[in-house]
Amino acid sequence: MVKTIVGKEADLGDISVRRVLPHREVRSVGPFVFFDHMGPVTFEPGQGIDVPPHPHIGLATVTYLFTGTILHRDSLGSDIEITPGDLNWMHAGRGITHSERETEMVRNSVHALHGLQLWVALPEDAEETDPAFYHVSRDDLPIIEDAGLHMRLIAGEAFGKTAPVPVKSKLYYLDVAMDEGAQLLLPGENQEGAVYIVSGTLLIDGESHEQHSLVYIAPDEIPDIIAKTDCRVMLLGGLPVGRRYLWWNFVSSSRDRIEKAKSDWASGNFPQMDGEDDALPLPERSTG
Repeated sequence: MVKTIVGKEADLGDISVRRVLPHREVRSVGPFVFFDHMGPVTFEPGQGIDVPPHPHIGLATVTYLFTGTILHRDSLGSDIEITPGDLNWMHAGRGITHSERETEMVRNSVHALHGLQLWVALPEDAEETDPAFYHVSRDDLPIIEDAGLHMRLIAGEAFGKTAPVPVKSKLYYLDVAMDEGAQLLLPGENQEGAVYIVSGTLLIDGESHEQHSLVYIAPDEIPDIIAKTDCRVMLLGGLPVGRRYLWWNFVSSSRDRIEKAKSDWASGNFPQMDGEDDALPLPERSTG
């Protein structure tokens, strides 16, 4: 089965994002249960990314930028600026709090932002593990070159390479530049997969697919994927981890666990962040 979806716009204040997953047609791809495409957008001085402290459980957030920067801070004490091509992997486990903002210098200037944030659901035996944070410079991520293909492995395993961040399940996530006419194979044998077109046009089994389309590919499919034009695409996939419930920023195999996380956040019984006292309140209902 090959299925194509296009995300819908979601307003997040100064920026609108294209929410690709979850979708009514495709709830997840392997362990990937959430996919936001931010921008491209240009901010005027005083505008930009400003997401106050908020909680997560049961997932890893994966932030990857094409343009611009985001300042990541969390309850573990992490404080780092993400730049284009870097991997920002935050393992929430049993619970973490983080914010996503910009440095004062960036926010006070005209600046652009373009990037992706995905969530990876953790397998049940890892949902309550200790939180952790990993940041990997673009220069330390594996590069894979093939005929007309230039690939950066962001996470997991693919084409004989392994990314440096430890993951809890079988998965792959790559940034791929394709020359016109280049052919692409999915790396994950017997795994769910997807191709997200950031720019350009792909031919998949002879059918044209334009930018901002995600094409889901079932484990038993081996589609013919050719770049109709120069393209930039993201490859993602892996083995499913089982049914997951999503509510706001919480992901879990258990509804009861999500209810507990809601109660913990509302009562202040969550890891706290030094120097940030403007945490987001628990919403009345989930918008995720």
